[in-house]
Parts: sequence; C-alpha cells; structure tokens
Amino acid sequence: MTIYNLVSFVGLFVLLGVAWLMSTDRRNINFRVIIWGLVLQIAFATFIFVIPAGTSFFLFINDSVVRVLDSASAGAKFLFGRLSLSPGEVNEHGESSLGFFLAFQVFPAIIFFSALMSILYYYKIMPTVIRGFSYVFTRFMRVSGAESLVAASNIFVGIESALTVRPHLNEMTRSELCTVLTVGMATVSSSVLAIYIFSLQSVFPTIAGHLISASILSAPAALVISKIILPESEVPKTLGVQIIPYYQKESTLFEAIINGSNNGVKLIVGIAALLIAVLGLVSLIDLVVGGIGGKVNVFTGMHIDWSLQGLLGYLFYPFTIVIGVPISDAYNISKIIGERVVVTEVVSYQDLANLMEQGLLIHPRSVIVATYALCGFAHLASLAIFVGGISALAPDKKGVIAGVGFRALIAATLACMMTACVAGMFIYGDSVLMVR
Repeated sequence: MTIYNLVSFVGLFVLLGVAWLMSTDRRNINFRVIIWGLVLQIAFATFIFVIPAGTSFFLFINDSVVRVLDSASAGAKFLFGRLSLSPGEVNEHGESSLGFFLAFQVFPAIIFFSALMSILYYYKIMPTVIRGFSYVFTRFMRVSGAESLVAASNIFVGIESALTVRPHLNEMTRSELCTVLTVGMATVSSSVLAIYIFSLQSVFPTIAGHLISASILSAPAALVISKIILPESEVPKTLGVQIIPYYQKESTLFEAIINGSNNGVKLIVGIAALLIAVLGLVSLIDLVVGGIGGKVNVFTGMHIDWSLQGLLGYLFYPFTIVIGVPISDAYNISKIIGERVVVTEVVSYQDLANLMEQGLLIHPRSVIVATYALCGFAHLASLAIFVGGISALAPDKKGVIAGVGFRALIAATLACMMTACVAGMFIYGDSVLMVR
C-alpha cells in the first residue's frame, strides 16, 4: 500500500466525519447503514480492482460499452457525415475528422442509449436488475424499500428514477425525500455516460469501465451520507418492504423505441440549454469578479485566481487532498471538482481530458480519482431539475422537498468524493486498470 492509498482510506472517514458534523440529529444516526454501506462499497471495489476475475469482468464491460458506442455512431455518421467523426477517425470514404463537436459526436449517442434503455425496460430486463440491487440495499442496510428502489434505479437512469416509486412519494418521510434527491445527484444516468466516455476515451482507454464502477459504488455511498446528514426520525411505510418498480410499459417494441428516442431528444435539449445558459453566466461572473480581483491583486501584490473555477478550486483543495490526489496535481484537480458545482460534470470531464492532453497531470491515479469524484449530477442546475421534477410528482411534499434540497446537494457532493476514496484505496501503479 502506498501513501496515497492510505490517504484515501483515511479520507473515507474524514468525509464521514464532515457529514456527521452537518447531521441534523447525531444521536439518531443508523450505524447499520454506515457499516453495510462501507462493506458493500469495499467488497465491490475489491472484486473489481483486486480479484483477477473481477478485473477481467471490468475490462469486458469496458470493451462492450465501447463497442456499443461504436454502433451508436452509425446513425450520426449517416446524418452528419464528417462532422460525426471523432478526432483522428477516418470513414470508409477516406474522409478524416474535422475535430471534436459535442453536438454531432456525443449527443446522438444519448438518443441511442435512451432507446436502448427503453428496450431493456420493455423486455423487463432492467426492472429485474434494479430489483436485485434494491433487495441488497433493503436487506443489508435496513433502509426503506422505496429508498432502496430509487437508489438502485439511479445506477442506470436519472430523474426518471423517481417514477419507479411514484405511488409512494407522497407518503415518504423527510429523510426519505432527502435520500431520493441525494442518490439522484450522486449518480449519473446511463444515457449521459456517452458524453464522458467520448471526452476521455482517447486518453483514458478504460474510462467506460471506471464510470460504470463509479455509478454502482455511488449508490450505497449516497445512502450512507444522506442518512448521516438527515437521519430518519419517523417510521417509513415501506421499511423492510421489497417494492416492485412502478413503470408504464409500452404496448409494442417500436413504441418503446420511439418513446426512448424522444426522451433522449428532450434530454439533449435540456443539456444544451443548460450548457449555454450556465457557461454564459459563469463567463459573466468571471468578467465581473475577475476584474475586481485583478485590481485587488495589483494593490496587495497577491496572486489569487479570482475566476469562479479558481475560487472553487481553493474551496475544494483540502477535499482533493483527502480523497488521495497527489499534491502535485491537487490544485488542478480541485478546480475541476469545484467547477462541477456550477458548470456541470459535462464541462468538468472535458476539462479533465484537456489536462491529460496537455500533460499537466503528473500522476495517473489523479485522473482515476477525479473520474470517480466527478461521476454524479451534484451541481446547482441538477438540484433545480430534481427538486422541480420530484415536486411535480409529489405536490403535497413540495415544501419538504425544497427544504431538504441544498442539504441533499451537499450530501451528494460528499458521496461522490467518498466513492473516489474507495477507488483511491485500490489504485496501484501496475494495475491494468490504470491510465495507459
């Protein structure tokens, strides 16, 4: 074990301590949730990173996802031609890529994945898998069946995971609703994984496997942190009860494909609008704050980075050290982790790829730890989406949902970093899962 593995191990308990300090009821924390949450995370990480069969399975999943993404690009190449070619790619006509275009190379894959998920739901494959994960969470962590089901669903889908427990939302306790928001923001949907994979695949060949691993690890992490920050003070109606996922099945396979594709288009429009608005606003804030800060630097002789990314980098720097990022890379990584809070993880993953391409990161483990820390919707825009979306499904609980929203965002951010700690405990220089 290297010093960095040890730091990640200690960091796990530092993050739990931070969550404990922010708890609304420290005397009523369910330690069974914490213990089993850690056990499940460490057991899964051990299987993936240590056991040869697990590593082989990891690489198989990674290669399979990459092949699926290659299939996903077929429709884009038909519609957009050379614009859909990834950097360095040449098509059958001998035409080379014109460069990276998010809209033409990545967004079409979201439509494909949305349709694929609809097919898996139609044939009841996905509900069966979700029920399996839900059973594990309910059985070992002793959380309510509704919470377990949402946590399991969020490994694969996003805001739509709340639909699986729609009949139970109006009966949920304050703690349960906080958990629903937390697991939603601490995980990512399979539809948007394509964005991160396309951003990093050329410089990080095993990125797909790591992202899927992060999605699985983050579910129990979110349950743990949520139940520490806002412990259960009531008795959930579905406590210890295995809940069947609620969903409306399409009448035909083609209807499922059509609905899935349309949902993908809606997701793309939402992501595009979000990026345009948020990046524009951040640029405006940087213009104002940076201008004032520049004058402060002149008068005081200081060298402070007054950009929003720089300021958030200072805030997240201690946490970046704690999760096991080497000091030489810590500030660059802390800026990326910090900016995710305002500019979304899509931009953060692209910035991580840029750092790798420019050779600004010294240690390969920095990339992997950052990949796990960023794998979640833990940002302000997502908070608004989840609070608004779930409030629409449970109007009677609108006040409660809004009241626990910011606390859930903090819990989701800590859960993502907790997942990074677990991964950081098992990252070694000679592992085949390292950045090559």
